[in-house]
Amino acid sequence: MHVVESLLPFRLYWLVLAAVAIEMIWYLAVRRRAYPWRELLVSVGVMLIRIPGRLLLPIVVLPVAFFVYQHRMATVPVDTWWALALLFLGVEFCYYWAHRLGHEVRWLWASHSVHHSPEHLHLGSAFRLGATEVISGGWLVFLPLYLLGFHPLAVAGTMALNLFYQFWIHTDLVGRLGPLEWVLNTPSHHRVHHGKNEIYLDRNFGGVLIIWDRLFGTFTAERDDTPVTYGLLGVPASSNPVKVTFREWLEIARDLRRTRGWRQRLRLVIGPPGATPVTAAPDGADIRPQPVRPMTAL
Repeated sequence: MHVVESLLPFRLYWLVLAAVAIEMIWYLAVRRRAYPWRELLVSVGVMLIRIPGRLLLPIVVLPVAFFVYQHRMATVPVDTWWALALLFLGVEFCYYWAHRLGHEVRWLWASHSVHHSPEHLHLGSAFRLGATEVISGGWLVFLPLYLLGFHPLAVAGTMALNLFYQFWIHTDLVGRLGPLEWVLNTPSHHRVHHGKNEIYLDRNFGGVLIIWDRLFGTFTAERDDTPVTYGLLGVPASSNPVKVTFREWLEIARDLRRTRGWRQRLRLVIGPPGATPVTAAPDGADIRPQPVRPMTAL
């Protein structure tokens, strides 16, 4: 999915750095709060680890995308307003499901959990992203767009704008935005998404829009009486970027070794992140430990 990052103009990265610097100043001078410097450094380390994966991702994804596009059912030009609107809504719809599956399927969560590891929400946490998207396969959700007739590069460009939009919503310095909260994904909505409180867990998966969450029952509004607690449920924070990047993959490997039978192993991998291994007890009974990260009912 993050193959599209390379399509962003280089000058936008200077805008990102300027925004992070302004947020730092706001934390220290206005809010008089300590800035999470350690988390920022970990995020930078994770970003550096991602570089090989970012180089590999287009090598894998683009040939598949163009192969599907060659077998498209129609051709949708992107030179009219209605086609651009359809493209935008199509990318938003696919992003919603790719993001939601990233929370509901443990194999995809292994990559996406990296993004949820910070215990503070600040602009620097926006670029703490998994390095293994090519393996987890969330990008496969976008293949129907190519089959319907949207050009892969047009989809990639739209997705790039989607991801760039999401940069600014990773902050707790911006309050609610009135009527915009009904349609757009806002900092308030995204704070909920990063929350590990029971009422906030696994909610608000939208990119630019929040309408799909409202339609599919995954929307939760931020509550004044329940401050958001960030981080991974049941997982202590780490200052080691390598551990942050590969922790869940190692957990999956460990659980697979402890699990009996290929059917149970498959269920563990494609089941929710709260899925646990089925091991053999001395009397032959199954042992199912309590989930470390229970899912909310969606």
